[in-house]
Amino acid sequence: MQDENRNKRLRLLVKKLNKERKKQGKQIDILCNDLISAQRDFMKRLKVVSFVANFYESIIGATDLNHLLYTAVELIKEQIDGANVTFFIFRTETFEQHSFESGHADAFEKEHFVNCFDPELIENICAANKVCTLEDMFAMGLHGNLVELSKISAVTIPLDSFCSQSGFMLVYRSSERKLTPDEIGSISAITNGLSSAIASCQGLLHMND
Repeated sequence: MQDENRNKRLRLLVKKLNKERKKQGKQIDILCNDLISAQRDFMKRLKVVSFVANFYESIIGATDLNHLLYTAVELIKEQIDGANVTFFIFRTETFEQHSFESGHADAFEKEHFVNCFDPELIENICAANKVCTLEDMFAMGLHGNLVELSKISAVTIPLDSFCSQSGFMLVYRSSERKLTPDEIGSISAITNGLSSAIASCQGLLHMND
């Protein structure tokens, strides 16, 4: 009888220990997953910080607007593979378009897509003063071949969060490689410094006019 009671207690103890071991194992798994996730987030942020630092270092002291924008496009293309970038810059009561060849084959020819941006659409995008998706652009008056436009992943990013009339950049590539939130966030991180550099170049242009 005593042996039976002892065995029963042992089985209960082993069962309890196994239950605690499983509980601890789950807690360790959760902790490890949290650490991996935190490390992954840290590496993403570090990559953005490195990109922003390199970007600002590359454009510092720029005095020519075209050279500044060309440099910006090249740096963005290094960060966002396959990206096309067009700038719409406000100047003297109108918007100037600045495009640079990408060197990538596009699902929808660059000039065709950019030509869909009429003055009304450009004004609406600027007035929104936010990151606009292709769906947002349709709601604001974007017109074009729907079949061809469906092959594009595109966003517009305001160039100055403090002034809606500074302009914006259009970033797009094939919808087969949809622009990700991380990529859009990387570009958004350099807009304040880029906006200031554009304003400085425009100021020098006005002085020379």
